[in-house]
Amino acid sequence: MSAGKPKRALVSGASGDLGQAIARQLAADGFAVLAHYNGNAAKAEALAESINASGGACTTLQFDVTDGAAARQALEQALADGPIQAVVSNAGIHDDAPLVGMKPEQWQRVIDVSLGGFYNTVQPLLMPMMRTRWGRVVAVSSVAGQTGNRGQANYAAAKAGLHGAVKSLGMELASRGVTANVVAPGIIAGKMTEGLFPDEHIRHMVPARRMGQPDEVAQVVGFLCSDAASYVCGQVIGVNGGMA
Repeated sequence: MSAGKPKRALVSGASGDLGQAIARQLAADGFAVLAHYNGNAAKAEALAESINASGGACTTLQFDVTDGAAARQALEQALADGPIQAVVSNAGIHDDAPLVGMKPEQWQRVIDVSLGGFYNTVQPLLMPMMRTRWGRVVAVSSVAGQTGNRGQANYAAAKAGLHGAVKSLGMELASRGVTANVVAPGIIAGKMTEGLFPDEHIRHMVPARRMGQPDEVAQVVGFLCSDAASYVCGQVIGVNGGMA
């Protein structure tokens, strides 16, 4: 990254395992990071303190990604300090059930967080980003959005929707120096997967025969947010040990 005032990067869902790894990676790469959270202030603040103590720059930002008005208000306040030139839409949840027994609220909540949250987080940042003629948009998806998964029709639909949204955004903004890409992790170690997959299932499901680590995903996100990735746009990049 060029010398001078650091570019700013927003990571949504930064209090989770993957979000924390992404925030740390971007801070190490020289971004001033805004670590977004909704409910877990303690983890977000601890993350910011850790990054700042290690010589990076990180502040926290709170809003509910499903509340468009609240998100816009928080982001406009953040934009008062200058453009946010990289945004990683990482916030997401899953609420699994076979579609035949899935409740309407299960369907809607997962869609609202992953897909609606992408719009609410990214859209307010685009015009200021475009004016700088440099920007990076990364959406964190899932291998489920590429292959589907039993019991996760809502989650797979939300993540597949991100693929279409990001490909379209890349076409719209590539001429302005702004790229948009998707990172689609497979089974990544952390609290969301803890206890869900016995070792023998991992060896059967994943050609690499192991779970991925959050840092392995974060490094790909870091590359996509770098100058080196200026000609990578509209892509869905799997980080899944060969699952798809």
